[in-house]
Amino acid sequence: MTPHELAVYDGSGIDGGLYRLVVGWAEAAPHWFNRLVELWTLLGLGVFALLMLAAWWRARGAGPAVMARVLASPLVVLVAYAVNSGIKGLVEEVRPCAQLRVHDTLEACPGPGDWSFPSNHTVIAVAAAAALWFADRRIGAVAAVAAVLMGASRVWVGVHYPHDVLAGALVGLAVAVPLALAAGAAGPLVDRARTGPLRPLLGAGPQSVAAPAGRPVGAGRD
Repeated sequence: MTPHELAVYDGSGIDGGLYRLVVGWAEAAPHWFNRLVELWTLLGLGVFALLMLAAWWRARGAGPAVMARVLASPLVVLVAYAVNSGIKGLVEEVRPCAQLRVHDTLEACPGPGDWSFPSNHTVIAVAAAAALWFADRRIGAVAAVAAVLMGASRVWVGVHYPHDVLAGALVGLAVAVPLALAAGAAGPLVDRARTGPLRPLLGAGPQSVAAPAGRPVGAGRD
């Protein structure tokens, strides 16, 4: 890599010292732990897809606004990713492993033009967690923990500065929160679709319990 390529943007002055500290911890960590982190940072984004499927399954018995938010969650993630890609192209921050000449990172250092700021993995994870939070609190909480672990793993394996991860989290939240909230407005569309051929996929929503003849719902026992 030439000095010209490294001169695009140097983020090491922000938290390069913290980055080196974390990479040093990774170098001294047990082999089994580092393998787990590598596996998570490589495959962990698939967990969010599974969580979206779980949220869809649970939303089949929920109100139409909930289902609308679940169905919108992949689109929310795609929009967040697109916004983040635009920011990456504007900032063009060199990866810390390249800028600081760190050669012993757990993940191979990406090549020239694969910019560092903000972290795509973190944006995707946080956007997914935020979208799921507004659809299903339990699944959203699990996704939030997974998003934190994903962001941390990107620094641990050596391909991002901590500020890349923090910025990625902020971008993910800034994009996902308003979109997830707005998606609830599509509830009436889901409600209508539930009366047609898509009902097996969308569910029937919450069902009221019919009362026995001559006895109101909720009446106590004799």
